[in-house]
Amino acid sequence: MNGIARSVLRLPSVKNLVASVTKGVNVQNSRGLWAGSAFQEPSNLVSLTSQAPSHRHPCACVSCRFAHTKAEKELVEFLAEEIVAEKKALKFKTIPSELEGFKVSLDGAEVTLTKKDGNEEIIISFNVNHSVDTDTEAELDPRDDKPDLGDMKSKPNFEINVRRGGQTLSFTCSFNSEPGASGADDAYDDIFGIDEITLYEGEHSEKIYCVAGEVIDGYLYDLLMNYLEEKGISNEFAEKLIEFSTSYEHTAYIGLLEGLSKFTAK
Repeated sequence: MNGIARSVLRLPSVKNLVASVTKGVNVQNSRGLWAGSAFQEPSNLVSLTSQAPSHRHPCACVSCRFAHTKAEKELVEFLAEEIVAEKKALKFKTIPSELEGFKVSLDGAEVTLTKKDGNEEIIISFNVNHSVDTDTEAELDPRDDKPDLGDMKSKPNFEINVRRGGQTLSFTCSFNSEPGASGADDAYDDIFGIDEITLYEGEHSEKIYCVAGEVIDGYLYDLLMNYLEEKGISNEFAEKLIEFSTSYEHTAYIGLLEGLSKFTAK
């Protein structure tokens, strides 16, 4: 993912631009107008030009009845370039409908992976919001005009529900920030861990008992990790989940930029 391009969008100056957009057009403030705009708004909207001060000039485009602020113009121009750059950096042009035998279901920021085996169903769910961070800490050189900010990866917390009959064995998991910190061989280090475990009948509720993964017996924890691996949720699967989540989050980010561009240009 284009880490530099995305970091630019999140600079305070761009946030100020977004804030200026949400405040709308201030008809009392004489700002630069958007000449040559190709965008049109519905004809039933009321024109503001007749209410504006006499020194304010109408937009140069024939059909546009609103004057665009300087901030809006600059934001739209930036977004046009940013969208092109982000699309070039997108690793996967289409989101797969299946991941390692799990059927993929998408609903906004929510992702659900489902696999059935006889009378057993495994459901993995996660949300890509607030899941992106740089993969490695950037080593910035003040003399470098374009520093390497590291790869941006989506590592969301995820829930695993193993349903059998009317019972559900549920695991809440998260990716480890520093695999290998324990000093063990990297080949045996898990890139994700169990944060919480619960077992319940029917629907889940707050009254159901659950236990934190960090307080259960160490040998039991290892056996549960082996159990998940036998269900297909291994380190290799977790790596593919990160790859999938990163691609989907990036696609959603581009969609947000495109929506912001259309909203601002109206």
